[in-house]
Amino acid sequence: MDTIKIDSRRELFVDDALIESMRDLRRVLNRPVPREIVLTCDAPWEGDNCAFATVFHDGDLYRMYYRGSELDWHGGKVSYPHGQVTCYAESDDGIHWRRPTLGIVDFEGTKQNNILLGVCKGSHNFTPFRDSNPACAPEAQYKAVGGLKSDGGLFAFQSPDGIAWSRVQKDPVLTEGAFDSQNIVFWDGSHGTYRAYYREFRDGRDIMTCTSDDFVHWSEPSWLEYIPERRTELYTNQILPYYRAPHILLGFPARYITGRAMLTDLNRQISEVSERFGTDYSDTGFMTSRDREHFSMWGEAFVRPGPIENGAWVYGDIYQNWGLVETASHMPGCPSELSVYLAEGNWRDGGVRLRRHTLRLDGFVSVLAGWDGGELVTKPLVFAGNQLTLNVATSAAGGLRVEIQNLDGSVVKGFALDDCREVFGDEIDVGVSWRDDPDLGALTGRAVRLRIALHDADLYAFRFSTQ
Repeated sequence: MDTIKIDSRRELFVDDALIESMRDLRRVLNRPVPREIVLTCDAPWEGDNCAFATVFHDGDLYRMYYRGSELDWHGGKVSYPHGQVTCYAESDDGIHWRRPTLGIVDFEGTKQNNILLGVCKGSHNFTPFRDSNPACAPEAQYKAVGGLKSDGGLFAFQSPDGIAWSRVQKDPVLTEGAFDSQNIVFWDGSHGTYRAYYREFRDGRDIMTCTSDDFVHWSEPSWLEYIPERRTELYTNQILPYYRAPHILLGFPARYITGRAMLTDLNRQISEVSERFGTDYSDTGFMTSRDREHFSMWGEAFVRPGPIENGAWVYGDIYQNWGLVETASHMPGCPSELSVYLAEGNWRDGGVRLRRHTLRLDGFVSVLAGWDGGELVTKPLVFAGNQLTLNVATSAAGGLRVEIQNLDGSVVKGFALDDCREVFGDEIDVGVSWRDDPDLGALTGRAVRLRIALHDADLYAFRFSTQ
């Protein structure tokens, strides 16, 4: 019988990796809530084809990088008047964003703009990250990739400050792939390697991955595998380690739906220029992985396009940024929440808009119990610590109890379900306790199971820690 060593890691129910059995419960995908428009890309060097934002929290700043691009489709064909540039914005809170004047790139006779990279090899869909590799050199604290197949592939960039960028070498570092969307590279600290996820074609748009020790020399790429198999083409992947549980990768791919229909007047107008652009749609999916190559794929959308009146049913909309950031709650005094940013407004005058969406910390998937309740039993676990905490939300009448079992299903003395003080309320990290306060730390390193009984409640995550 395999035992899973979790030690003090936070564990989420985004997959069934830790679940041995469930009775009268189900795992549900939770969708983020649309909030305010945080950025309108209405500058002359931006436009109605801005896309592929990257957002991360970096010390006192939130940084955003995105493609500036304008479409001209009213003359009977689709063209891009000024090519694609890379733009930069920043924020103190992840909600209110500013576009600093960088003075780096000349656009129509002036450098009074927020352009980081002009039109050049490697600027296409430029995607940076802050490198957390302990061996990272000072001049390469920030890294990025960008490029197209027609450029020769993906080029590697580095920067000491996230603003001034230079190529790592003249030639591209990745050449086998299509690359015609946002291509993701990051330092995977749990596995001690750089990891890339990027676009290629296999029965439509799909994703490949490879690894590197030095960001220059990369392994042979391999296709991702999906459980169950993917139901749509995947335009982007937006895969990253979840910062609160970095052993788990989360992906938020743009699910690409071809030839659906001309849903709105705008679609019909676009179809006169390009049938594909007029009838293809997208939304945001959700997938997770622990081994980095096999992904549990949800059939339902993580973010739907929304009301037709909002105008998001058009080619290129509802692409989620790469990156999850923690921001202050929209409800004063409440725990912070996760923010993601989705593009809307393609093909329309006034420029693409980035709308913030928010989600509970760890709130991607929950184990949901109705009024009659149900139970979950984990696979054998080995933990470290003397305190069990839960991320849970219950109704006023709902609740949750935890029992710790030996591997044969018998109860560990002092940790029976009936001994557990009922947990109720809505908290990100609420402690679990039992009558007579038995020493949970005495079970450290010993293989046990958790039996969790809940009713009218959502359970998102759990963690053992030392108090």
